[in-house]
Amino acid sequence: MNECYYDKRMDFFYNKTKTDTADEWTGPQLIVVLCFGTFFCLFIFISNSLVIAAVVKNKRFHFPFYYLLANLAAADFFAGIAYVFLMFNTGPVSKTLTVNRWFLRQGLLDTSLTASLVNLLVIAVERHMSIMRMKIHSNLTKKRVTFLIISIWAIAIFMGAVPTLGWNCLCDITVCSSLAPIYSRSYLVFWSVLNLVVFFIMVVVYIRIYMYVQRKTNVLSSHTSGSISRRRTPVKLMKTVMTVLGAFVVCWTPGLVVLLLDGLNCTYCGIQNVKRWFLLLALLNSVMNPIIYSYKDDEMWGTMKRMIFCSSEDKSQDRRSSRIPSTVLCRSTDTSGHYIEDGIIQGTICGKGDLGDKGNS
Repeated sequence: MNECYYDKRMDFFYNKTKTDTADEWTGPQLIVVLCFGTFFCLFIFISNSLVIAAVVKNKRFHFPFYYLLANLAAADFFAGIAYVFLMFNTGPVSKTLTVNRWFLRQGLLDTSLTASLVNLLVIAVERHMSIMRMKIHSNLTKKRVTFLIISIWAIAIFMGAVPTLGWNCLCDITVCSSLAPIYSRSYLVFWSVLNLVVFFIMVVVYIRIYMYVQRKTNVLSSHTSGSISRRRTPVKLMKTVMTVLGAFVVCWTPGLVVLLLDGLNCTYCGIQNVKRWFLLLALLNSVMNPIIYSYKDDEMWGTMKRMIFCSSEDKSQDRRSSRIPSTVLCRSTDTSGHYIEDGIIQGTICGKGDLGDKGNS
């Protein structure tokens, strides 16, 4: 029967896996990592707090997509907390940590990153449901959205706690990872492959959305005079989709590949030299999400600016806006808003008489 090492400190496992945590986290490299990390975390806290507050404050955002957007902001805010905890418990300090504290450090990171990823997937599915049914917003009720949000966090917490629950190498140090000295290599393979599969699903969903909208745009252009705005629709869609997917690919794929290589016990891949930089790159996804999903929305950006400068919105403008709900409904400014408002809505959606009745349901 294998001996278990629950009472050991992390220096025991780092020495067993021959992982050096002191030399590589000192000097200019450490300063650069801490400076970038501090800046990113401050931006994450401020920007995502503004997104959440904007969704709560502005009644125009009380729709399923924006609830999910607020939850994505909450996940990214949590990622900032996880990274702050990491900064105070890394480098030479890593070897002094207890097993439970190290599990907490990694569990916070795994939970936050999984929550962001799953939330992005749910947003993609929600957008797919809406576009395929020719609606601005999906028919998800508040109860269903609440259930989805709870499910997202339940999955994220579970994934973050899996190593602590037993899928680790505390009783078999021969299968320990070099990047995560008390994680089993088989778990790293499972976690990285699972996330890559989710990424592939997201790619398929957005490709379907793009192909559908492009087909509808071509149909519209053959029956209408074809304004410049409508002709630009496919280009806008491509830019939006490439921004979303490009950010995810750049920020997540390198780290997932490194984890997969470590799980496969690649001893000649030099993963120790790039791990901290790929961690910063993954953190960038939480920085970019508010920009991609929120700051492109004029209404969202306007609400956040009013909160920043502590100015109140003109009440007469509110009254005028409330009298023309179709204008609000025809401005979808999420990941698919740039092409809906220019092409599909003007040609097909806003022409439907039932949208004004169903848009607020």
